[in-house]
Amino acid sequence: MKNLLIATCFLLTANSFAQGMFGKNPYRNQQQWDQQRVHYGYYLGFSSYNFKFDYKKSFYEKNGSDEILVEPTTGFNVGLVGNLRLMEYLDLRFEPGLYYTRRNLIFPHITNPDQRVRDVASTYINFPILLKFSALRAGNIRPYILTGISQSLNLSSNETSKDDNYQGRFRMKKWTANYELGLGIDFYFEHFKFTPSVRGVFGLQDELIRDKNPNSPWTGDIESMKTRGLFINFTFH
Repeated sequence: MKNLLIATCFLLTANSFAQGMFGKNPYRNQQQWDQQRVHYGYYLGFSSYNFKFDYKKSFYEKNGSDEILVEPTTGFNVGLVGNLRLMEYLDLRFEPGLYYTRRNLIFPHITNPDQRVRDVASTYINFPILLKFSALRAGNIRPYILTGISQSLNLSSNETSKDDNYQGRFRMKKWTANYELGLGIDFYFEHFKFTPSVRGVFGLQDELIRDKNPNSPWTGDIESMKTRGLFINFTFH
């Protein structure tokens, strides 16, 4: 009976919340929010980074189909949001953030097990400039899509290191440019706005620094290596 009462109270509360947020005629929270010229916020979230490799013809001639494998892990994100209203359905956003991630690169064609894996830990400071295209607000929700470009600073790139893979050092370029595309939903609460979103990040430049030996089994036959990433952010305004 006690559990039944608790469940009933929970369902009634959830139903009341749902009616208030999504009902036929919900009370509209923060009715003037979108009229602000400028507003700010912050976000927390998760990320999963990967690499897209393109190979020279010589790679397949030497190694067959043994392409480089990438094992991504889940990292975390934290950052700030600056939003400039351009017009009714269009905003300009700047979302600088700190992104930490780790990827394991496995080179199947290298027979020495001690040299086959490279642990690539990266700490990025990301500087995206984005355009946000919002739909018509329905009650207390408003979906949107966004797109833009970004520059990322890799604090763990090893770009200036004199050591390379022969000394166990995997090197990447410090700066890289990206294209970003995502979608999300603004939820308007009584005292704040909450926004979950998902975003894909696509590197536009080759980020790999080759080893000194042009015939290196790690880098010699790679045409390009570009970042691919997936971000899930939770933003509070």
